[in-house]
Amino acid sequence: MLMLSAASGDPISGYTYSGHYIEFWHALHRYHRQFVRAFEYGGLSTAITFAVAYPAAYWIAFHGGRHKAGYLFLLLLPFFVTFVIRTLAWQFILSDQGIVLGTLKHWGLLPQSAHVLSTAPAVIGGLVYNRLPYYVMPLFVALEKIDRRLLRAAEDLYASPLQGFLRVVLPLSMPGIFAGFLLVFITNTGDYVNAEILGGPGTLMVGNIINNNFFVDQDYPMAAALSTLLLLAMLLIIALYARAFGTESIQDYAAS
Repeated sequence: MLMLSAASGDPISGYTYSGHYIEFWHALHRYHRQFVRAFEYGGLSTAITFAVAYPAAYWIAFHGGRHKAGYLFLLLLPFFVTFVIRTLAWQFILSDQGIVLGTLKHWGLLPQSAHVLSTAPAVIGGLVYNRLPYYVMPLFVALEKIDRRLLRAAEDLYASPLQGFLRVVLPLSMPGIFAGFLLVFITNTGDYVNAEILGGPGTLMVGNIINNNFFVDQDYPMAAALSTLLLLAMLLIIALYARAFGTESIQDYAAS
């Protein structure tokens, strides 16, 4: 991929390695807005996913009882359907005359001109929905490993439930928080399906540009340059995680 980004030619006559990596500068200069948007959507959707996933994982781990496996199965059940089909279903739900907007417009709660598709909230909402289990599962593993005797000890030392959570549960669940962050943020930042189906021209991310350059324009050097830049950014994030928490936690969650 790195060599292709420094190649010249076309799909018909073929590509030859030129050794000039000017394509990286062209990629950043031409598509910097899509790069920024990918990280904006990726960061915001990851934060929202965490806000939904942590309470869900906490409740299953601490209050699920003997039905924990059943709750996790219900959470994963919609994801037995393929990624594209799930996203297309949300396109139908969020359409101008769909179940949600059509009903609200019928009741007079929204103007007839209101729409959600082709907007940033639609894309971010799709990212949150499609990546929710990726955050719940590592959080559940981390919370499930917490020794409940620590919480009882905190109660014996007159810690309030909030203090017990902040000083015991939250710190011990940090590896799960950051493992889920890696899974969700990396996949959301490189995603192109949600922006393609739920978004519009103003919500395109770098993944859409890579896809278009490769399959539509057949500008393989540009697609390779964009892919390399995105890959380097993701490797930097993984390196920062490994430096902060080590690689053992990643291996533990992969094994779980």
